[in-house]
Amino acid sequence: MVLSDVDIKRYIERGKIKITPELPPEQFGSCSVDFRLGNEFNVFEHSRHPYIDLKERKGIEGLMQSIMVASGDSFILQPREFVLAITEECLELDDDVLGRLEGRSSLGRIGIIVHGTAGLFDPGWSGKATLELSNLSRMPVALYPGMRICSFTFEQLSSPSSMPYGKKAGNKYAGQTRPLASRLAGEFKG
Repeated sequence: MVLSDVDIKRYIERGKIKITPELPPEQFGSCSVDFRLGNEFNVFEHSRHPYIDLKERKGIEGLMQSIMVASGDSFILQPREFVLAITEECLELDDDVLGRLEGRSSLGRIGIIVHGTAGLFDPGWSGKATLELSNLSRMPVALYPGMRICSFTFEQLSSPSSMPYGKKAGNKYAGQTRPLASRLAGEFKG
C-alpha cells in the first residue's frame, strides 16, 4: 500500500521514515515527498578511458571525476550526458518500509531522467540517494543544487524484512553521503 501524505507524516513522527534535514511543507505532495539536488556530481572521464570493464577490480570510481558546485551556481547537463548526483536529504527507512524514487514530471518534460533503473530503496536503507541523471534533450539544461529534483513514495511491507539493507552482508551503498559509482565488479568471482 502506498502511503498518503498523512501517513508519511505519521511515519516520520514515529521514526519509521527519517529524513534530514527536516522538510518544509512545500516538499510534501499528496503521496510523496520531494528531495532536493545536492552539490556533488560524478562525471565519466570518457576522453581518458576507452571503455568500462565491469570486472575491473580497481572500480568504476577511478573512471569518474567529482565536481562540486557552489550554492547558486549551476551544473550544465549536456545532451546525451550521464552523470551521478546526490540528494541533499538523507533518508533512513525502518525494516518494514520501502521507498521508491520517482522523477519529476516537470523535469521529464524537458528530457531530464532522474533514475535509469535504481528506483527501489529497500527496507533498512540509510543514506543519501544517488541520482542517475541523463539528458535526453537536444539542448543543455542547467541544474541547480537545492532545486527539487525527485520525489519519494513509500510503501508498508506486510511484515518487517528478515534481511534489511543496512544489515545485509555485502550491501554496496548503505550509508552513502556522496554519489557512488557502480560497485558491480565485486559481484564477479576472481
